[in-house]
Amino acid sequence: MSLEATVVDHPLVQHKLTLMRDKNTPSAVFRQLLREISTLLTYEVLRDLPLTTKKIQTPMEEMDAPVLAGKKLVFVSILRAGNGLLDGMLDLVPSARVGHVGLYRDPVTLTPVEYYMKVPEDIGDRLAIAVDPMLATANSASAALTRLKEVGAKNLKFVSLLSAPEGIEALSSAHPDVPIYTAALDSHLNDHGYIVPGLGDAGDRMYGTK
Repeated sequence: MSLEATVVDHPLVQHKLTLMRDKNTPSAVFRQLLREISTLLTYEVLRDLPLTTKKIQTPMEEMDAPVLAGKKLVFVSILRAGNGLLDGMLDLVPSARVGHVGLYRDPVTLTPVEYYMKVPEDIGDRLAIAVDPMLATANSASAALTRLKEVGAKNLKFVSLLSAPEGIEALSSAHPDVPIYTAALDSHLNDHGYIVPGLGDAGDRMYGTK
């Protein structure tokens, strides 16, 4: 099985992820760690942003200095757990636009059901980065990317905290044009579609709903 994903294995990312995996980590700490990791992930995901130059005056002399080129980014949260990644990403890129795709997983079929979607109208002119902490079956991620393409998104990336091999394989197959970034590639999915060893349900861990 050929897996196409960039694993961001920075020591700080891995250390914070270990703290998040611990079932005894409280929700408040879990949320803060997720925010910190998402900032580190964003740094890597945006490594290839295009640059141009502008003329500025330093205290010493005039120079042509590098600045970001093109329109601002769009971060698209796959609700609800995707919101946990947004804060850290916006810390790094506060001018980015934000979109939301609301999906929940049917507990029997594991297929995604859409209940909400709102993204910038000009998303086709921007780099859109879809975020969801867990890439498990990839059903929700694939459905979200399909919807984003339907409303005009052309330049897409996907960011997760944890991924299962099955999820990466499925998402790469459904959307081979979308690069995948993750902090860890775990072992497998269990019979309920959860990542193992994983960290449980990211939404429940974030919001203390279980």
